[in-house]
Amino acid sequence: MQIARGLKALRTAAQLTQSEVAKRAGVSVGTVNRYETWQDRAKLRIPTVKAIADSCGAAADELETLVDLVRNQENGWWMEHPAVPEVMDPLMSFEDVAEYEHVFANALVPGLLQTPRYALALHEAQGVRTEAQVIASKVDARIRRQAILERSPALHLWVVLDDAVLRRHVGGAAVMSEQIDHLIAMADRPNVDIQILRFSAGAHAAGSGGHFLLLGRDDERDPLSSMNVVYLELHRRGLYLDEPTDVHNYKIMFDYLRSQAADTSTSLDQLAAARREFTA
Repeated sequence: MQIARGLKALRTAAQLTQSEVAKRAGVSVGTVNRYETWQDRAKLRIPTVKAIADSCGAAADELETLVDLVRNQENGWWMEHPAVPEVMDPLMSFEDVAEYEHVFANALVPGLLQTPRYALALHEAQGVRTEAQVIASKVDARIRRQAILERSPALHLWVVLDDAVLRRHVGGAAVMSEQIDHLIAMADRPNVDIQILRFSAGAHAAGSGGHFLLLGRDDERDPLSSMNVVYLELHRRGLYLDEPTDVHNYKIMFDYLRSQAADTSTSLDQLAAARREFTA
């Protein structure tokens, strides 16, 4: 997305059409169009980015920024992991550069907070005819993804959990007890906030909508480094939204959800109470 926006901004500033850029860069118009569409990011190549940027008169620092972005997207561990589906590749790339991630989870614990046994139970339920080795690889990918919470500077994760997440017995009482213990431990970290949206809160801002993530990185000094995107999790696929209006609407929605949910301190008490129920 950042590469696409950067290339499009350079072309617009140079007052060139895609056809003119294609002719100068020695590539097809389709290639220029594809490179200005971030969804096709996996096919971006440094020589082509250089050629397009040079044809638009990019300054040395602008070219260096774009090349670094391409290089970074080629080096992510998820690019080669056999269990990471193509639809998740953009999400992990976004998380790699995001400053914060806001999540509304209405059915399951978010991937960044799952324990290995909870993740295993989910994958076993979703792939009843899948080989154990494949499931183990999927669990490994999910746990490796959680490393972004350990990096420096750490990603700030803010999660609103629907009460249903704590009521769904994934993997049995022992797995749920362990999972809730992990949520309590993670909520004690300075870069993780967890709020519980109780059933008693009634109708909420997300309506009938499902699980969504809002990822952001704000840099007023360098717009190219800024990023705001919404990821909607669907069955076996995902939807990415980056139009300003869509992002703004989801930001407002998440703010309402936070206001309707119990505060972080009360939510810890509620997690502890749920833990006691599973222990009993």
